[in-house]
Amino acid sequence: MIYCVEDDDSIRELEVYTLQATGFEAEGFADGESFFKAIEKELPELILLDIMLPDQDGISILRRLKNRRSTEQIPVILATAKGSEYDKVKGLDGGADDYLAKPFGMMELVSRVKAVLRRVGRQPKSALLTIGQIQLDVRARRVFVGENEVELTLKEFELLQYLMENSGVVLTRDQLLAHIWGYDFDGETRTVDVHIRTLRNKLGEASMAIETVRGMGYRMGESR
Repeated sequence: MIYCVEDDDSIRELEVYTLQATGFEAEGFADGESFFKAIEKELPELILLDIMLPDQDGISILRRLKNRRSTEQIPVILATAKGSEYDKVKGLDGGADDYLAKPFGMMELVSRVKAVLRRVGRQPKSALLTIGQIQLDVRARRVFVGENEVELTLKEFELLQYLMENSGVVLTRDQLLAHIWGYDFDGETRTVDVHIRTLRNKLGEASMAIETVRGMGYRMGESR
């Protein structure tokens, strides 16, 4: 999935149409507020981000993305005004992976998107994680206990994935909070406990693999 953040309706619609026509999933957003709401539901593979937006500029959005553990690794292509050297430099220094100078052609857009995805492409440690009866498919975002599929929220899925990827390692509540919710999440470590509890309820007996380490946090291991 590629997110296109662009306030000009015609440009945004053309970007989304072109990406979809060339085999990508794409969705467009007119402002930062709607974009961040979507981020909470699904993380994209890449973000095409216009610098000039009505509610907050692209550089501020980029900074916010890079300061959150859950989004810091998502590649970003900035769309800048033609000849704006300052914006290009500021964006690249801020963590952007590439930039497009407006006006740009749609085939150039597709070419840049493919190049960035190739360059920064990161595969998960394993596409299929298995501990005891729990099986997690990273790419399909599906979880099974035995032959039964378990419906999880996005945060529950990310929490389980992080625990399984770090099997045997004690993860503190602060580590889990930072990785799953981001450093700018305005919450408490109790948020982690609440999600662990709902996750255990959904996993049933297989949840015995999630061990509470008193005074520290949680550890994932084989079901006892």
